[in-house]
Amino acid sequence: MRRRIVLFIIITLCFLLQTTLFKTLSFANISPNLLIIAVSSFGFMRGKKEGLWVGFFCGLLIDIFCGNYIGLYALIYMYIGFINGLFQKRFYPDDIKLPMLLIGGSDLFYNLVVYFFMFLLRGRFSFLYYLKSIIIPEFVYTMVISILLYLVFLKLNQKLEAYEKRRAKKFDL
Repeated sequence: MRRRIVLFIIITLCFLLQTTLFKTLSFANISPNLLIIAVSSFGFMRGKKEGLWVGFFCGLLIDIFCGNYIGLYALIYMYIGFINGLFQKRFYPDDIKLPMLLIGGSDLFYNLVVYFFMFLLRGRFSFLYYLKSIIIPEFVYTMVISILLYLVFLKLNQKLEAYEKRRAKKFDL
């Protein structure tokens, strides 16, 4: 139960920071995608199932408050969480290279899917402009922020796992 409350608080904080504070701190109308960092991190640390659920709720928040279509972002984030959860067996808390690679790949995947559904299907074929002005700057900004944010998520996850182990040990006979 504690994990769910903490995840709810993290998702809410990331959403609020992404849509308020980082919108004002944007460079050339580009802000980092904190929800991608959260979904990728928790999918990678906790597995496919938790990544899928965290992705669903992050995407649903974006759909409800920012999106044009209900369900599109929830589906994209669910896939991102699930795919990152496939790498849980390769999770080592000391190694930061694989999480950064997965967060960067998730951000690129997200932007390419958004381009496909929001621009390409509506006849806007200027992919190079979208790549130069949105995908690459957002990728760089997200990667810079993810270095700090991933370490915070890692420490929170370790504390939650230690609490769960102590609690489970208390009930062992």
